[in-house]
Amino acid sequence: MGRGRAGQAKSRGAGIRRFFSWKKLLGTFFLLCLLAMGAFYVVYLLVPVPDANARATMQSNVYKYSDGRLLGRTGEINREIVGLEKIPKDVQYAFVAAENKTFFQDSGVDIKGTARGAFNTLTGKGKQGGSTITQQYVKNYYLDQDRTVTRKLKELVISLKVDQRMEKSEILAGYLNTSYYGRGAYGIQAAAQAYYGVDAGKLTVAQGAYLASVLQAPSQYDWTFASRTGRGLVTDRWNYVLDNMVEEGWLDASERAAQKFPVPRAPKPAPGMEGTNGYLIEAANQELMRRGVPEERLKAGGWTITLTIDSKRQKELVAAVDHQLEEKLDRKGDKADATVQAGATSVDPRTGHVVALYGGIGATEHWLSNATRRDYQPASTFKPIVLASALENGARTQDGRRIGLGTVYDGTSKRPVEGSDTPFAPENEDDRSYGPVTVQKATNSSINSVYAQMIVDVGPEEVKKTALDLGMKDGEGFVEQPAMSLGTMGASPWDMAGVYASLASHGKKVTPTIVKSAEHKDRTAEPVEPVGDQVISREAADTVTKAMTGVVSSGSGVNAAGNYAAAGKTGTSENNRSAWFVGYTPELVTAVGLFGEKPDGTGQTTLTDTINPGRANGGGVPARIWREYTTGALDGGSDARFDLDVADSVPSDPLPAQTPTPTPTPTGEPTEDEPTGKPTPQDPTPTGPATPTVKPTPPRPPVTPTLPTGEPTDGGSGGDTGDPGGEPDEPGTGDLKPPQP
Repeated sequence: MGRGRAGQAKSRGAGIRRFFSWKKLLGTFFLLCLLAMGAFYVVYLLVPVPDANARATMQSNVYKYSDGRLLGRTGEINREIVGLEKIPKDVQYAFVAAENKTFFQDSGVDIKGTARGAFNTLTGKGKQGGSTITQQYVKNYYLDQDRTVTRKLKELVISLKVDQRMEKSEILAGYLNTSYYGRGAYGIQAAAQAYYGVDAGKLTVAQGAYLASVLQAPSQYDWTFASRTGRGLVTDRWNYVLDNMVEEGWLDASERAAQKFPVPRAPKPAPGMEGTNGYLIEAANQELMRRGVPEERLKAGGWTITLTIDSKRQKELVAAVDHQLEEKLDRKGDKADATVQAGATSVDPRTGHVVALYGGIGATEHWLSNATRRDYQPASTFKPIVLASALENGARTQDGRRIGLGTVYDGTSKRPVEGSDTPFAPENEDDRSYGPVTVQKATNSSINSVYAQMIVDVGPEEVKKTALDLGMKDGEGFVEQPAMSLGTMGASPWDMAGVYASLASHGKKVTPTIVKSAEHKDRTAEPVEPVGDQVISREAADTVTKAMTGVVSSGSGVNAAGNYAAAGKTGTSENNRSAWFVGYTPELVTAVGLFGEKPDGTGQTTLTDTINPGRANGGGVPARIWREYTTGALDGGSDARFDLDVADSVPSDPLPAQTPTPTPTPTGEPTEDEPTGKPTPQDPTPTGPATPTVKPTPPRPPVTPTLPTGEPTDGGSGGDTGDPGGEPDEPGTGDLKPPQP
C-alpha cells in the first residue's frame, strides 16, 4: 500500500520533469530572447531620429503685472555654440570622467543602466537611470525630459543610431553645448561665463571639473546658494571627477594633487533680468518651481506668467527706498555706504498676494535678492511672536499670573531669567533699567529683559511652534533657548511679511504668493490658496495687533505713524548687522530690512556709522521707508480701522507707586526701547490687584543662573551707548549660512 503511493508520487514527479525539462526551459528562454530581439529590431526600424525638440529652439517667457501690463521678457536661450576644438582637452576629459568613462569605447548606450532605470521607474523606486553621454545628448536634443519607460526605450534606440551616424567628437560637442548648468546658462560657453567670467577655451581643469560636477544638480550644487550639505556634495563630486581622470590616464597624479577647489564668482543675471524687475521675475520663477514646474521646463520658455505685483505700489516702494536711503548714500565713493543693503516685501493680508517687492538696487548690480534672503536675524521683530505664543497657550509667569498686556514684569537690565536651565541675562538698550513695567510698555519700548523672561514662562519650544505655525522657516540658528526671544534665527523680509500678515488676518496663516497665474501651451501651474487655516486664535492675534499699535503711536516705531491705523515692531540685530521695521495697516503688511553686507558680498558687517552716525535702528530709516511707501500705496492714507477681538479677561497687575523713569534719549530719534513722551492709550491702566480667572499655581522658586566670568553678557557689546537709537546688539549665533534660493 505504501509502495503504491510512493510509486504514484514518483510517477507524478516524472511527469512534471517531462513537462518542465531543462531542455524545454532553456528552449523557452532562448525563444523569449529571440522574440525580445525581434521586437527591439522592429522598434529600431520604426523609431526614426527626430528633429530637434522644443528646447533646441527655446522661446521667451512673458511676465506681466497683476493688471496685465508687461513687466518683462526672459528666457531667450543663453547659449553660444562652440566647437570642440575650442574647449581644452583636459576639460573635455573632465566631463567624460564625470558622466561616462567608457564613452570613447561604448556603442552609445548603457543597457544595464537603462534597464535599472526602467525597473526603478516601474517599481516606484524613483525615476532614475544610468545614461551615457550619448543618451544624455539624445535626451537633451531630441527628446523631452519625462522619465518614462517609453521615453527611455526611444532614447536607447535613437542613441544607437546617433552613435552609428556621428563621430564621438560630434556627440561630445553636442552634449557640452546642450546641457543646462544652472544660472540660466545652456552650453559650456555660457556656463564658463556665468561661473568664472571666462570663455570656455580659458577654463582650467579644476574649473572644468566643477562645471562637470554641477551638471548633476545645478540648483543644489551652485556654490553661491548651496547649503552646507550641497557644498559638501559638490566638493566630493569634484574630487571624484579628478580622481577618475587620474585613473583613466587623462591627468597626471602630481598635477591632480596640486588642484584647489575653484570657487565660482558671484552670479550675474541672465539677459532680461536687469534692474529691480529682475528680483520680481526671479521670485516668480522660484515660486513656480516650488509649485512643481521643473526648472528646465521653466527655463525652456513659452510661459505667460502674471504676477500679483501692483505696478503702482511697486513704483511707490522703489521710490520710498530711493528717497529715504539711496539718495543719501554714495555707494561708489564711500566704503561704508557701499555696505548698506535694503530689502522689502509688501503683502495684502486679505489675499496673501505680494503687491510690491524690493530686492536691491538692481539685479545686475546685486544678484541676491534682499527681499528673500534668510541670512540675517529678524531681531526684536520676533518679540510679537513670543507674545502671541504666550496668549495662545494661556501662559503664566513664574509666580502664576496669566500673561496679558497688563501683566507686570521686571524690566531691569541684565536681569537673569528665572526658570530656565540655560543662563540668560540680556542687556536693555543703553543698559537702561525700567523696574516694573506692563507687557504693553515692554512692547512699546522693546525691553529685552521682559521678553527674555516671557519666553521662559511660555517655553521656547512652544514659541518656536507658534513661529512655524505663523509662517517662519526652520533652519540654522533657530535654537529653543531664551535668546531666541530676541530673534536670533535667520529670516527674510518675505518671511516676516508672511508672519505679520498671519497676525493681521486674525490668526489665519498667510503664505505670501507672487504668482497670480502661469500658463503654457502644454500645461499650467497648479494654483495655490495663500490664506489658510486658523493657526492661532483670533483673540491672541488681535491682542498682539493691539500691543503693536502702541509701538507706532508712542513707542520705538513712531516714525512709521501716518494718516492710517498701524501696528508694527522695530528690530536691531547682533552687532547692528540688520535693522528692521515690520508693520501693517488693515489693508497692507510690509516688512522693511536694512542689512550690513561687505561690498564684495563675502559676509556680514555692521550698519553702525553708515546711514547715520552711531548705530542704525529699525525705528529710523526702515520705519521712514515704511511710512513713505504705505502713505503712497494707500493714496495718502486710509480711514480703515482694525477690527479687533482683544483678550480682556486678564486684568492689569498693580504697579508700584514709584516707577523708574528711563534716561532720556540723547537725540530726537526714537529708540527701540525708549518712549517718546507721548501718551500711550494702549498701555492698560493698573486697576488694583490682579484676579486670575484660574487659581494660580504656587510660585516656583526663582532660578538665578550664574553667568560665565570673563565673557561678554548675552546683551551684546553695549559699546554704542548714547547712539541715536536701536536695541543693544542682540545675542545670536554669528554669521548664518545663506539658504538655497
